[in-house]
Amino acid sequence: MNKTKEIWIAGFALFSLFFGAGNLILPTSLGVKAGPDWWIVVLGFILTAIVIPILAIFAHARLQGTLYDFGKKVSPLFSTIYCFLIYIIAVAIPSPRTAAVTHEIAIQPFFNSSALLTSVIYFVLVFVFAVNRSKVISLIGEFLTPIIVTILLVIIGIAFFTSPGSVTPSEFKHPFVDGLLEGYQTFDAIAGVILGAVIIISLNLRGHTTFDAKKELITKAGVIAGGGLLLIYGGLIFSGSLFSSTFAENASRIEILSSLSSQTLGNLGSTFLSVLVALACFTTAIGIVTGTADYVRGLCNNSNIAYTITAAVCAVIGIVVGSNDVGFIIDIAVPALMFVYPITIVLILLNIVPEKYASKLVFRAVVIVTFIFSIPDFLGFIIPRENLVGIKSMIPFAEHSLGWVLPALVVFVGLNLKKI
Repeated sequence: MNKTKEIWIAGFALFSLFFGAGNLILPTSLGVKAGPDWWIVVLGFILTAIVIPILAIFAHARLQGTLYDFGKKVSPLFSTIYCFLIYIIAVAIPSPRTAAVTHEIAIQPFFNSSALLTSVIYFVLVFVFAVNRSKVISLIGEFLTPIIVTILLVIIGIAFFTSPGSVTPSEFKHPFVDGLLEGYQTFDAIAGVILGAVIIISLNLRGHTTFDAKKELITKAGVIAGGGLLLIYGGLIFSGSLFSSTFAENASRIEILSSLSSQTLGNLGSTFLSVLVALACFTTAIGIVTGTADYVRGLCNNSNIAYTITAAVCAVIGIVVGSNDVGFIIDIAVPALMFVYPITIVLILLNIVPEKYASKLVFRAVVIVTFIFSIPDFLGFIIPRENLVGIKSMIPFAEHSLGWVLPALVVFVGLNLKKI
């Protein structure tokens, strides 16, 4: 295959694997709340939903291993536990969420069927795609992504030219921080560390064995995916802002997205949205299940049986959790994200800085400090927040659930002061 074409296919595939339909819902509703501050929200949102995830792809291009390699400098035990947590969270939350979104937007409005039935059919198809592992990137990159991108660009373009011109005031006191934290909900940083490994293995299966060639292909594919995500995420936030005055005050995220599609695409809006949601959800679920099964296969001496069993277990978990409503799944995700996201971010960043600034000591110190200072953020979603006021008042940025940022930065700079 032509090299340039392969880079674009890989980039398109990465875009779709990142862009689950949950990520279609989040920026649109975020734009509604942002109002005229939409551009500030975009700056925060893209940091955690695009920049960090694409840096994870660049780190994979450099490491060309598995998720385990991201944390092995801390310690083998830490990296094993970290991998276990990441894959459990991915399989138990974002993957099932794609089925729940598909049911509520693409199935429920047209068919009087249960969420459980949708979830069963959905994850049976995900399993079928996952066991046909070698064809995943081509199928997604060549066929599914162009359809997804076309529908999204049509919605954004029409929204730009047909907006009512009345924008509601921003609901955010700190739009940049709110955008940044909402970017957590995309799961894209976690997706980055999982999907980068999927791309590596896919390239190996397609006959790419040269380290430098794979590094170039993965890096360029990451740039393409990042550019696509910036265009679509920014466009959806902007579209939500432009139409903010047209939505009911207490409209749910899904109601906002459905209304936007109807206002931009007319009577065909629901049909196009159903196709878009089904495809966007499906590609993400395939990526998560495939990535998890790949990792377990690697632990079991490349056993295909282990791969198939893991994919089946992932599908069963998806069926059970995915039969719940989207709001419930998003709500239970927040504590898990506040626990694992800061550590994921620092591991990504440490794996892209020059080797001389990322010794084992630096890895260990920064990760430990990040973990300690993110505990109040995690606990804030489990116990009453007033119980943590005293602790959070002593930590810079803790009131914004970013108490780990400054301590981690100070430790990193302090340990590298002589080298800088």
